[in-house]
Amino acid sequence: MANRTIVVLLSGGLDSATCLALASNAGARVHALTIDYNQRHRIELEAAKTLAARYRVHRHIILPLDLRGFGGSALTAEIDVPKDGVQPGIPITYVPARNTIFLSVALGWAEAVGASDLMIGVNALDYSGYPDCRPEFIEAFEAMANLATKAGVEGSARYAVHTPLLALSKAGIVQLAAAEGLDMALTWSCYDPTPGKGLDGRFEANLHCGLCDSCRLRQKGFADAGVTDPTGYA
Repeated sequence: MANRTIVVLLSGGLDSATCLALASNAGARVHALTIDYNQRHRIELEAAKTLAARYRVHRHIILPLDLRGFGGSALTAEIDVPKDGVQPGIPITYVPARNTIFLSVALGWAEAVGASDLMIGVNALDYSGYPDCRPEFIEAFEAMANLATKAGVEGSARYAVHTPLLALSKAGIVQLAAAEGLDMALTWSCYDPTPGKGLDGRFEANLHCGLCDSCRLRQKGFADAGVTDPTGYA
């Protein structure tokens, strides 16, 4: 990755931030792409801004792409975020075709700046069952990218979608993030930001709810990794 240009999808969450740390620490020229899809947990956009500044990325774009117009998810419609534990199957927090949409936009930016590398923090082991986090999806998208672009058809680029977290447990991701020196307190995972008192007893306007799928996976990851969780939970 040293001196290579890469487009990293940066949501502001733990997984994407770990990817940002990996790419930056490897010496890549990072273009960070954050999609503002009018998600319920818009606080993650602030986390993405902070992380992009911390790692001094070459360029950070926050692209407005309002998926509330489509709805169909607890993250983009007036549907309650489930709080009763990680459930089998595809949960209502799945945003229809989200990673397909996001990777397509990232691909467009990559082709525009002459990059052939994309990175996304998908995980197929400790995750909520989203179909667009599986290796089959990544392989299919990579094949499509090389068929659907001028650079791919002309042979001036061979696109690769890097997924360094794909086969890691959430504990493994936490350990990797710690090894890369990522300040995990800067990341945001919760789908339903909640006012309340943090672990230190102080009132905070935005805390992780502690009960949604994403919070439960985050908490479990820190616990299993034996790493202190810096997160404030309501």
